Amino acid sequence: MGDPRFFTPEALTTFAGGYPVQPMKLTHGLLAHPLLGLPALQQLARELPADSIEYNPGNLPVGIAPEDVPTPERALEQALEGLESAGVWVVLKRIEQVAAYRDLMESILGDLAHVVQPRTGAMLRQEGFIFISSPGAVTPFHFDPEHNILLQVRGSKTMTVFPGDDEAIFAPHVHEAFHLGQHHRNLPWQEDFAGKGVAITIHPGEAIHVPVKAPHWVQNGDGVSVSLSVTWRSEWSFAEADARAFNHVLRGVGLNPRSPAPYPASNRVKALANRALRRLRG
Repeated sequence: MGDPRFFTPEALTTFAGGYPVQPMKLTHGLLAHPLLGLPALQQLARELPADSIEYNPGNLPVGIAPEDVPTPERALEQALEGLESAGVWVVLKRIEQVAAYRDLMESILGDLAHVVQPRTGAMLRQEGFIFISSPGAVTPFHFDPEHNILLQVRGSKTMTVFPGDDEAIFAPHVHEAFHLGQHHRNLPWQEDFAGKGVAITIHPGEAIHVPVKAPHWVQNGDGVSVSLSVTWRSEWSFAEADARAFNHVLRGVGLNPRSPAPYPASNRVKALANRALRRLRG
């Protein structure tokens, strides 16, 4: 391993102790980075294509269907200039489209590669996201297909993380539909889920590792929040997704297939079968 740029040896030891299955708090050294101040992020928002910006009101319930999310009342640029009172959260997506942010993201992920690659393989499809949020804003209950490190740069937020393999929270057909592009990332919320989650609060200089498809929801603290999310896919995560898609095929012919096994199982047989079927279908 080379000298880490953004994580201390202690943080990397913590990461190695739980990757890829455990949510955990880490520490980082990005607080003074000039690319992560609000003026730089306002400029980044101007440079990114429109489809790389997601903009939502912040006063949302934990569980909400995507079609029920209202349109924010202020224009994006006005909201970014008045975050204290705008009541919004904004995501700048795929920041690697801008060279300086790509270099930053790759450097951060480079610190982690010596832990990641022996376990889940090469860090594929590396992407970065920046969340800019008003005080108290809520990101509803959802899950993501990537391995994820969320680094807090300004303000605080609490992420409540749930087990990714608990089928009482979301059933196999929801996994399958998501990987086939038929289900939004948002998940239905039930109050009896609450006791299954682990709440992790992070302040500037702290980060959270979020396992693949671990359901979670987020609430900001009482100040403006800026967070950087660095994500990657792996051969393991792609195999899990392909195995889910193949289960959908099996379910369509009347079978009741077993769900893909959690890490360290590879799910390779079903994954290869789905890839072969996809090739046959062109």
